[in-house]
Amino acid sequence: MNNPTTDPQPPMQADPTDVTPSFFAAVGRFALELVEIVVISLAIILPIRYFLIQPFYVKGASMEPTFDDHEYLIIDELSYRFRAPERGEVVVFRYPLDPRQYFIKRVVGLPGETVKISGERVLIINEEFPQGMPLDESAYLPAEVPTRGDRTVALGPEEYFVLGDNRSASLDSRTFGPLPLSHIVGRVWIRGWPLDRVTVFRAP
Repeated sequence: MNNPTTDPQPPMQADPTDVTPSFFAAVGRFALELVEIVVISLAIILPIRYFLIQPFYVKGASMEPTFDDHEYLIIDELSYRFRAPERGEVVVFRYPLDPRQYFIKRVVGLPGETVKISGERVLIINEEFPQGMPLDESAYLPAEVPTRGDRTVALGPEEYFVLGDNRSASLDSRTFGPLPLSHIVGRVWIRGWPLDRVTVFRAP
């Protein structure tokens, strides 16, 4: 016995409204995930950016030949939270006479020392060398670079004497005097640009 036949049913078509809730749910999940990624990224990047390292561009010729104009530097802001700046390190700091400006110079004199500039050389006077010690800068300066000026500066407990490597074209402690520790942002850690001059810096 044959089964009775029935009229073929037309294929069911999806109602456009059937996909709307799932579409908006997917968009909502994507937006939520995107916000989470942004928030997590900011939570990681911002503390690093503002408390650990910070990028700077060199502007001017005061640190030539060590640093040229428009070089890109990464500044270590963390080290000086645990130790004091060392002689020979290059630091970025707020200009004492206008804290809105940032300068880059080399640490020459340390707290409690007296720095004497005479006869185109730098003399360091401290407890170890009460008669003065000529500063050896051969690690970062050509021997023929003179340090002009006649200055004698006694540094306080949290004061530093800084000089630019380009001694003939640098506004530094010879002009504005001691640099307070509170003005120092951090030490130059890495030169990231140009690529052929990438360098990691440590105290000489």
